[in-house]
Amino acid sequence: MQNLWGKRFKALIIDALIITLVIWVLSALLYPLIAIADGFSVLNYWVLVTIIIIIAYFTYLEGSSCTTLGKNLMKIRVISDENKMDYKKAFIRNLSKILWIPLILDVLVSYVSKSSKLRYLDEVAGTNVIVSEAGDKKEKESQVNKKDPHIIEPN
Repeated sequence: MQNLWGKRFKALIIDALIITLVIWVLSALLYPLIAIADGFSVLNYWVLVTIIIIIAYFTYLEGSSCTTLGKNLMKIRVISDENKMDYKKAFIRNLSKILWIPLILDVLVSYVSKSSKLRYLDEVAGTNVIVSEAGDKKEKESQVNKKDPHIIEPN
């Protein structure tokens, strides 16, 4: 469980960096157009645009492939408790990621309610985050090699 917490946190940081990069590039491309058109009032809605980008990123990637770029690098993925993962479940479980405070509350509510899931919205959406099969295989191999000192691990 501790290992999964660390992987989820690292994946979130990687995804946040990717989203930040996308927003910076978008800002750099749009700012000259806004300046030329003297439309600086549009910048009042930049927080809303950022929220839409965040929700769209997580919903699309988790709904279509059960993983994001950060989760993929950390060898974890999102699964549905029943049936197949879809966009609705991905949307629901990612609503708290719009800002840091809702995300922290999401984790705290899950902890206080003694849920079996790490986040309350995973409970609501009927989803869970697991170590992917590739990650499972590597962890199992490393455990096997620790148990048997006669196995030589490649460098």
